Amino acid sequence: MIIAIDGPAGAGKSTVARLIAQKLGFLYIDTGAMYRALTLKALEKKLDIKNTASLIEMARDAKIDLTNNQDGSLKIFLGGRDVTSLIRQPRITNLVSDIAKIKEVRQVMLGLQRKLGKQRDSVLDGRDIGTVVFPDADKKFYLDAQFPERVKRRYKELQELGQKVTLKEVDVDLHNRDTIDSGREFAPLKKADDAIYIDTSRMSIDEVVEKISKEIKVKS
Repeated sequence: MIIAIDGPAGAGKSTVARLIAQKLGFLYIDTGAMYRALTLKALEKKLDIKNTASLIEMARDAKIDLTNNQDGSLKIFLGGRDVTSLIRQPRITNLVSDIAKIKEVRQVMLGLQRKLGKQRDSVLDGRDIGTVVFPDADKKFYLDAQFPERVKRRYKELQELGQKVTLKEVDVDLHNRDTIDSGREFAPLKKADDAIYIDTSRMSIDEVVEKISKEIKVKS
């Protein structure tokens, strides 16, 4: 079974996807983390972010692996090295959408995401899972939230990671990411026609997980 959970940054999709996967005993695949790993690789290789050809070549050569911990959390490996914490740095966040918007890079990641998802029952979260990666997913959900609420959530998340940012900086970053993700030519962020829309603005994580769990059981 493939469960697709899409939505913009700050809507809660990663946390919800991880908890759903843990609850069902499925593999959790954070596709956004895969693009973050690529961004880290680009920065470590000191590549010019505007040099599309070099970024595409890098993506084709990258070795990215995912493993789930017992608590359902995800470990990201880049070339065999655990980069789980490194990919959450502000410098990665600032550039990941620019790399993720490149069509050929997304096509490389698309193949890897499909390969991982077909290995076993999986929950994938991202921005184009239900529309491009797995358009025939068994269950599709689109999580959203009002923009101010998404800003507050991302600000809190970054603070908990020990990152010193202001609400204004997070506001600007999310606005830019929304613009890039929704406006890119290939695989833009959008709700699949058959996805269940959930506004999480006034919902707790547990409430969202419960709603999705019920939808999965009802429609199984």
